[in-house]
Amino acid sequence: MAYTTIDNPELYFQTKLYTGNGTDDTSYTFDGSEDMQPDLLWFKERSSTSDHALWDSVRGTNKKLEPSTTQADSTEDVITFDSDGFSVDDHSQINQNTITMVCWAWKETATAGFDIVSFTGNATNRTISHSLSAVPHLIIVKNRADAENWTVYHGANTSAPETDFLHLNTTAATSDSDTPWNDTAPTSSVFTVGTSGKTNGNTHGMIAYCFSEKQGFSKIGGSYVGNGSSDGTFIYTGFRPAYLLVKRTDSTGDWYIFDNKITPSNQVQSYQNSNKAEADHDVSAYYMDILSNGFKWRGSGSELNASGGTYIYAAFAEASFVNSKGVPCNAR
Repeated sequence: MAYTTIDNPELYFQTKLYTGNGTDDTSYTFDGSEDMQPDLLWFKERSSTSDHALWDSVRGTNKKLEPSTTQADSTEDVITFDSDGFSVDDHSQINQNTITMVCWAWKETATAGFDIVSFTGNATNRTISHSLSAVPHLIIVKNRADAENWTVYHGANTSAPETDFLHLNTTAATSDSDTPWNDTAPTSSVFTVGTSGKTNGNTHGMIAYCFSEKQGFSKIGGSYVGNGSSDGTFIYTGFRPAYLLVKRTDSTGDWYIFDNKITPSNQVQSYQNSNKAEADHDVSAYYMDILSNGFKWRGSGSELNASGGTYIYAAFAEASFVNSKGVPCNAR
């Protein structure tokens, strides 16, 4: 049984669906049973095409990045982080009138395995401190000052993931290079960056989003092999997922984002791609079920379930399979 110390995942991660109204100072409250003041907000239009938009509390709420592009920081003071949600102004990417929206929100805390790290690059092999007190399984780095790709370390990418990298904003398969991470695995106190401008641009402001796994709350260093069948691969997480990010690594493919709110019952049919500025997708080859202890593919699409294909993922919980009191959760 998968016991956890986090009985209410909504304290650390929530998804908010809303419809924009084109009005300044509009507040949106999270739907969870307890308040959560976010530190990372990731927005995407669902019914229209615009790039993904991201704000965090470390860079400051007036600084926007776009996970689907290489764009550097832009100054856009249109959002506040509230005690249980967020407020937005009239803005084409986050509050356009009549446009349906999704916002994925995280709380920065070592308890839930999430740390936001800001540093200035120097193009020299070096270590960067983090505050997780655990080894990070996922590190996403963006050069804030230059049009560089979002560079991803994932602990299950290959047998030696510190030698490889992916780009969050492209379809590219895993690449091998010593310049992003200096071929050095992260530790419980630091991660290493090399000479690449993507992870350590000289004199450039850099931002890193670091995640470590927490039993019953997150599965960050996960991987699986597809079976090419509509009775697809089952992946055990130890919880009922609220959010899932998946990428094929041995071939080109989009980054897929699924959640428990856009499609509230199985089969999960709608998804977004972090590397695309598109509306919600609904393609039967990529359907899935969210289960009480993981997820299962219901399509044979090559980008998520090709026979013999290799994939990485990061998942966050709606409810642990078994909570700290030994009480199991239900399937939805």
